[in-house]
Amino acid sequence: MDALLAITIGILVAASVYLMLARNVLRFIFGLVLISNAANLTIFTAGRLTEGAPPLIPAGADAPLGDVANALPQALVLTAIVIGFGLFAFALVLMFRAYTTLGTLYSDDMRIAEPREEVGK
Repeated sequence: MDALLAITIGILVAASVYLMLARNVLRFIFGLVLISNAANLTIFTAGRLTEGAPPLIPAGADAPLGDVANALPQALVLTAIVIGFGLFAFALVLMFRAYTTLGTLYSDDMRIAEPREEVGK
């Protein structure tokens, strides 16, 4: 199970790096989402996966009995998912605004602050 998750994380990171190196802003945003999901899966995997063992403490006990799932990585991943969705929504609106203003999604053509110099002047 751990090897399958490690391979999945590697594929997600490779795909996200490929997308983030593209000149298209929309592909960059999708790469950002993929790398966020890869980080979440890494944190979740680092918290020890235990099937059918919820992090519950029986009544009258001070600690859980036996092997149980770690609740901290689950809480961290849940928080990271919410933050990642907020970042995705903000970046998508920012990208839409840039497209309506500039008329392009390619970062090479977004040169308002540094216009290209005319050749021959």
